[in-house]
Amino acid sequence: MKIGLASDHAGYEYKQQLIAYLRRKGISVVDYGTHGTSSVDYPEFAHALAEGIEKGEVERGIALCGTGNGMAMTLNHHPAIRAGLAWNRAIGALVKQHNNANVLVMPARFITLPMARLIVKTWLETEFEGGRHQRRIEKIPCA
Repeated sequence: MKIGLASDHAGYEYKQQLIAYLRRKGISVVDYGTHGTSSVDYPEFAHALAEGIEKGEVERGIALCGTGNGMAMTLNHHPAIRAGLAWNRAIGALVKQHNNANVLVMPARFITLPMARLIVKTWLETEFEGGRHQRRIEKIPCA
């Protein structure tokens, strides 16, 4: 499995820690930035991650920003992306089980690093339930 990660300045430290965590688990990682704690515009990095998924460079993604909302809003403008915002383990499981989220988004300013790791672990281990949830996902696109 190959996972892309992206963050803004607020999520940079967690992104770096999660990259190390994923690599220790034997997961290949692509870092779409940012590459420091200086203030940046999150859409640049969200678009880069989404395009990486669309081009097949990575299978899934993880994104972080202060609240997670900016990243999720930007990512979800890409037709191939289903980005789910999670702030605890239960939500991390549900965005996969019910929404088959191919990008996990987390609010770096509102969760601890251990919680971020737990959410990632849960999301990676959770299977999509399909069935009625697949029917609903098929109704998401506007065009």
